[in-house]
Amino acid sequence: MALNDDIQLLAQVPLFQGLSDDQLRLIAFGAERRKIAQGQALFREHSPSECAFVIARGGFHLYSTGRSGQAELQAAPTAGTMLSELALFTLCERKYTAVASEDSEVIRITRILFHRMIEEFPNVADVVMTRIRDNIAALSAGATALQGRFS
Repeated sequence: MALNDDIQLLAQVPLFQGLSDDQLRLIAFGAERRKIAQGQALFREHSPSECAFVIARGGFHLYSTGRSGQAELQAAPTAGTMLSELALFTLCERKYTAVASEDSEVIRITRILFHRMIEEFPNVADVVMTRIRDNIAALSAGATALQGRFS
């Protein structure tokens, strides 16, 4: 894919919505594309997370180890989804094992690249903080709605 295609894809990722073309270009230019064959693991549960991935093509199955010790399917994200978003902000471990459900392609964005963008464009931190705040508010509202069902 061309750089402009990557910029368009990144612009659709909720975390990056509202960023300028120059800001998205910096991410796209510094990111790495990877092809992942069907059945191949992109990352494993509990491994250290130093980057996030945007699914450019294809899809993945996300598994976590259940109480029985067996892998349980948790989600099946497709193109345009960011995996391991938290890794852009801090050192953490993967919560899932991601296995390609078909031949796929991802854009790998490192924490170092993301921090560099924030250093070059300090206003990005404000945009990102707004996104995080909105996500937390939505989670809180969802939890409140669920609590009402079980009370």
